[in-house]
Formats: sequence, structure tokens, C-alpha cells
Amino acid sequence: MNRSLPSRSRRFTVLVALTASTVLTVAGCSSSSGGKKSEESAGGVSAGKATTPRMTIAMITHAVPGDTFWDTIRKGAQAAAAKDNVKLVYSSDPNGGNQANLVQNAIDQKVDGIAVTLAKPDAMKGTVAKAVQAGIPVVGFNSGVDDWNKQGLLEYFGQDETVAGEAVGKKLSSLGAKKIACVIQEQGQVALEARCAGVKKGFSGTTQNLFVNGADMPSVKSTITAKLKQDPSIDYVVTLAAPVALTATQAVSDGGSKAKVATFDLNKELVKAIQDGSIQFAVDQQPYLQGYLAVDSLWLYKNNGNYSGGGVAPVLTGPAFVDKSNVAAVAAYAAKGTR
Repeated sequence: MNRSLPSRSRRFTVLVALTASTVLTVAGCSSSSGGKKSEESAGGVSAGKATTPRMTIAMITHAVPGDTFWDTIRKGAQAAAAKDNVKLVYSSDPNGGNQANLVQNAIDQKVDGIAVTLAKPDAMKGTVAKAVQAGIPVVGFNSGVDDWNKQGLLEYFGQDETVAGEAVGKKLSSLGAKKIACVIQEQGQVALEARCAGVKKGFSGTTQNLFVNGADMPSVKSTITAKLKQDPSIDYVVTLAAPVALTATQAVSDGGSKAKVATFDLNKELVKAIQDGSIQFAVDQQPYLQGYLAVDSLWLYKNNGNYSGGGVAPVLTGPAFVDKSNVAAVAAYAAKGTR
């Protein structure tokens, strides 16, 4: 597919209707390291079951072990797989080169479709091109909104991270914030860096990026604590993942800081933190929806030739703000691990 890259102004939200009923089966998945396969629950949400021939879809992400965000992605993917009579093979690696190798493994296994994140698009470009050349339909989700079209993917499901970041910056300005530390837990990850760049663009005050190792939460805590002690003028810490946000609240306490915490992404513990006021708000990009649509779109393409957005526009799943005013509406879903 050699379509021209759409301009920012052509990016629009494609509305997608989903029907919810009862999961009838479970989807076969590999471990997060791409090894042993297992049967896992689809999270209690899906719709019927297709009678189309069974197909195999590889979902390959840049997930960091222990990040609960990806559990929600997988539940959405498993629900779609159960509905669509799909064998879902999940694998992940945060290292771009290793993730590219997982894509090559999927090509070698002659899967029927690939759903992939492009957190490090340059590392993925060559192998993704091989999949496209092999005639395997590939869709992107979660990371790579600026690269999916250039790399020949059929569709993309996620949020525009720059737009989401700008929205956060503007919201913090309206709340009276003056100085932000934007915490990036994986240096070189394009979606995360786009978020902080967007925050800076939308914010009327001062911002600075703080890089931490998201795979080592004690280190995250100590780094944020040290920064807040070194610069007590920071009045907001913005994090880019729910586990990091929860750790940041501890750092604020340890550092004797008056800074408040806001974040991107949700999990059930973070919903509780919004309810008790220790975190001010979160930006929800609906990871369950991303996983669901990525799998379901490949089934639709194989069985009916459909692709969303006409192949030129992403399907936007966010951003949406969750704060005390509306957190009750998502709390029950978060408790099930689907929001």
C-alpha cells in the first residue's frame, strides 16, 4: 500500500460501534515473552461467535513486563478473538530490535494477520515491510500514529499523542499550574516523547522532561523524589503510565513536595487514586478498545475486505479525561480490568 501520508488536519475520529454480550470461548495466546501458549479469559466482554474459518493473528507489542496497561490491551484482543474464531498469538518486547524479530517469527509462521505497535518505528520498518511484501495484512495500534501509513499498514487504532498532550497542557493551565515535570519512563519511545512535547505545546507555564527507568519502580520513585527536592517550584508531576503515576504519589510524599500528580492511562488502582484525590486526573486512550479493534479489523479485512478510515485516517480511541466528576462511570469496568 503506497498511500500518501495524511496531514494533521485530515486526521479525524472514525466512530466505531461495538456490541457487547457474553464471551463464549477463550483465545489461545503466547506468554508475554513470545514463548509458551496458554488459554486465557477474554475479560467477560464480547459478542457471539463467528462461524468463519479459523484464522491466526499475531499481536506483537513493545510492552514492558509488569505494566498493567497491556493486560487491558490483551483482554480486548482476546474478546475479539473469541468472537471472531481467531487463534491469537501474543508476544512482546520493549527492545525495538527484539520486537522486530518477533514480527519476523510471525512472518515465518505464515500467520493470517499481524497487529503491531510502532513505538520505535525505525527499528520496525524493515521487518514490517517484509510482512506487507509477504501479503500478510498488518494493522497498527497504540504507538505509531505518525508512521503507520508510511510503513504500509492497513489501519491504525489509538490516540494522537501530540493532540492528547496538548489537551493535558491546556487543562493544567486552566488549573493554575506553573511548572510541570513530565516523566518519561522509556527514553526513545516516540509515543511517550510526543505526549510530553504536546504537554509543553499546550501549557502556558514551564515544562521539563524527566527520564526514568519504567522497569525499575524503586528507581522511578527515587528519581522523582530527588527532582522534587531539588526543585520545589514544580507544582505538577505528569506521568505517562498508571504504575508510574502511583509511584509518583509516593515520591511526592517522600520529597515533602506540594506537587500534584496527573497522568495518562488508567488501571483499577489508579481509579481509586482519582477517587481519593491523590491523583487529579487521567487521560484514557481506551486500551481495551485498541486491542479489540486491532484483532476485529483483521477479521473484517480477511472476510469482507473492510478497512477503517479508508486507509488514510487513524481510528482515534482517545483522549478522554477521567477525574472526580466522572470516575464513577468507569470504576466498575476498571475493576474488571477492561478500562
